[in-house]
Amino acid sequence: MYIRDGIAYAGEPAPVIKVSGVRPLENHRLWVRFNTGEVKIFDFTSLLGQTAFAPLADEEIFRQVYIDYGVTVWLDGNIDIAPEALYAQGKAVDEKISA
Repeated sequence: MYIRDGIAYAGEPAPVIKVSGVRPLENHRLWVRFNTGEVKIFDFTSLLGQTAFAPLADEEIFRQVYIDYGVTVWLDGNIDIAPEALYAQGKAVDEKISA
């Protein structure tokens, strides 16, 4: 049980997910390390058709990924994706294989 804002909740609070490491890979994929210590591969190709992510279709822009306050961003923060989405939709990998 935990208490937040004066309200008691059952169970344990979910950890806040943040990106602590990111590397662009071929074919619009990202290698992502989270503050939980887990490493996942996120395939961005299905999102490239969306207007918000269309500039990332350019491989050079995609490779300019960086982390800002635990969030993966591009183009001076004009494009970002929630760490929770990367975590939920990423595929877990053995770090020795992906590093």
